[in-house]
Amino acid sequence: MAMVLESGDRAQDPWEGVDEAALSRAVRAQAGRSVAGVDDMASYLADQVSDAAHREVVGPLLDGRGASGVVVRGGAVLASWGDPARVEMAFSATKSVLSLVAGVAFDDGALRLDEPVVESVDLPEFDTPHGRGITWRHLLDQTSQWEGELWSKPTWVDAQSTREGTESAGGPPGAGWAYNDVRVNLTALALTVLFGRALPEVLRERVLTPVGASDGWSWHGYDSSVVEIDGTEVPVVSGGAHWGGGLWISALDLARTGRLCLRGGTWDGRQVVSRRWIEELWTPCRVKPEYGLSWWLNDRGTVWPRAPRTGRCARGNGGNHLLWVDPARDLVIVSRWGAEVERLLAEVSEAVPTAAPGRRPGAPPVSTR
Repeated sequence: MAMVLESGDRAQDPWEGVDEAALSRAVRAQAGRSVAGVDDMASYLADQVSDAAHREVVGPLLDGRGASGVVVRGGAVLASWGDPARVEMAFSATKSVLSLVAGVAFDDGALRLDEPVVESVDLPEFDTPHGRGITWRHLLDQTSQWEGELWSKPTWVDAQSTREGTESAGGPPGAGWAYNDVRVNLTALALTVLFGRALPEVLRERVLTPVGASDGWSWHGYDSSVVEIDGTEVPVVSGGAHWGGGLWISALDLARTGRLCLRGGTWDGRQVVSRRWIEELWTPCRVKPEYGLSWWLNDRGTVWPRAPRTGRCARGNGGNHLLWVDPARDLVIVSRWGAEVERLLAEVSEAVPTAAPGRRPGAPPVSTR
């Protein structure tokens, strides 16, 4: 029997129309495309991720253990490779999980997307002419254009900000887009102050426990990333792993978050996050239409040209970490430390059509373990 993450709508067999042979070939190929060097994360991060300036790592690291992942349809695991229960650093896929935590505040009425952040949190980073114009949407869709230093890292050292040429230097919030880890860390700081407690507690109670996640995941910040709330120092997590830290989670648990989003925020009949928030996550940014609220959108085929345009994804480390969600196929794919991810997406999507005639229920998952 296939492992079931969430019962969902059992009116349709998860294996319906699936080309099992093609699926097996795709995941076996991905299992053999491990990214080199990840077993020594300190060296890997210095050589492959960190920028030339301020290269020092200030958060914890976890060595990688090779390619692994899962393919989930209808809440059932159809295929796996490596060890999908093993915890790995999620890198910038953390940003998309951070946006789910923001959704908890949104659903509670504490966060209004187009309201200036300064109206709900008291932080000096927002107490400037530019800062007072930054809304929660600006933070979450990476258009804040905030400049400054946080946890010893200034915004200007993140080379990602200028790589795509979409930054509007000196412009107001909302005028330009940049993929900047320092600004994402500012988002995590603002949300920590908004909740008045550490974000891993919120994620555990309001998202991961309701979807049946394991206890093995953790979420880390930097050595100095703390904020005082009511006289108590509260740790602040990072939104990526550019300088260490970030979310450490298994492929299975990451697939659960993808399944939650695919189902409009519901899990086994319970509304965990509002459907309205999931719609906001996947609403294109005005100045960067392939990006939503910390999610990548493939609507125009610009993120992964060979993959279906119905897909949305959380990705990190240049795509070496991926959470892919395709509502049209009721499909979730998680891949960690495997190269040629676009090829994996194309081949699995070809094997899992949007609609096809039936197949026997209860088929075993394909596995390369």
